[in-house]
Amino acid sequence: MSRSIFVSCGEASGDLYAAELLRELRKLDPDVECFGIGGDQLAQAGAELLVTLDEISVIGLVEVIEKLPALHRAKRVLLEAARQRRPDAAVLIDFSGFNLRLGRSLKALGIPIVYYVSPQVWAWRRGRVKAIRKIVDKMLVILPFEEEFYRREGVPVRFVGHPLLDMLRSQEDRQSFCRRAGLDSKRPIVAVLPGSRRREIGLHLPILARSIEKMLSGRPELQFLVVQAPTISRMQIESGLGGVSEQVRILARSTDEGLAHASAAIVASGTATVEAAICGTPMVVVYRTSKLSYLLGKPFVRVPHYAMVNLIAEKRLVPELMQDDMTDWAVAHETLQLIENASAAEAMRRGLEEVKARLGESGASRRAAEEVIAVASGQRI
Repeated sequence: MSRSIFVSCGEASGDLYAAELLRELRKLDPDVECFGIGGDQLAQAGAELLVTLDEISVIGLVEVIEKLPALHRAKRVLLEAARQRRPDAAVLIDFSGFNLRLGRSLKALGIPIVYYVSPQVWAWRRGRVKAIRKIVDKMLVILPFEEEFYRREGVPVRFVGHPLLDMLRSQEDRQSFCRRAGLDSKRPIVAVLPGSRRREIGLHLPILARSIEKMLSGRPELQFLVVQAPTISRMQIESGLGGVSEQVRILARSTDEGLAHASAAIVASGTATVEAAICGTPMVVVYRTSKLSYLLGKPFVRVPHYAMVNLIAEKRLVPELMQDDMTDWAVAHETLQLIENASAAEAMRRGLEEVKARLGESGASRRAAEEVIAVASGQRI
């Protein structure tokens, strides 16, 4: 009898991790079945999607309100499927607001819970760790400082390393990449990663477009490459950029190549900052949410930095331009500093090498799959 694994991920990065996890699970158990919620990556890996990312993706404390009906529908569909199929284990990937509520209901059905990619309870809303302790059979973390945090809190935990270490391995040389992207290999490239959610694109790109115009006015030799996330359409990117879209290149699903050949990057805070760190690309980290969401959430933040790279480095390694600090002038200024100040850029690259070293060894998805199989097998005893 084949194992059945339930998976729930609600964001583009989680979809990527879930897909790699499923591929490794199938190496360990070729007959394993997987169903749940995810995106194109998980579907391509062979999972049966009962709910898709497009139906539930959301950011911000305020913006979630308009998605509540869809989130409630998704939970009902998933729980009904779990009741009928009785999976051997459930794997919840990040997306804590939804997954912790879902996990509580799955646990009540007697389904073992593996949480892969920790909710950022160490950063804010630490009270959620109590719920995690009650429902999670094994927490699999991908950031080095998370293991000690959960161990102190009495949660079974393992640091498996960061799955991106195996995924970001650009094989394309600069000339081939530039030919494909329509760029000049002899001129500097600035990679722009504006986010993977529609709301992020709407808030970030108009400011970034003005920043690009400012930089081009003084440095016309610069080339700008906007990396299009799989959850975002080209039309959304072009709309957000406005008139400047004619002066940039838009490239879909080429994050590692774009970063590997860039002199600098402008990156929306989140997983993409870790991608840039692994590629060794000097970066400026930016982020905006609605003013109300920011004001409501700020009092609960308990970390010295916003950017994941800075948290891993345990210092302000890269500039952070958050909320009102994210202006077109500030983005242009900080980015040009990395282009024009070679010593500063090199110092940042050395720091990013240290960050990469802290992310563990390759094989994170394999180690995560082994833990999932162990938990799923325990249910059968």
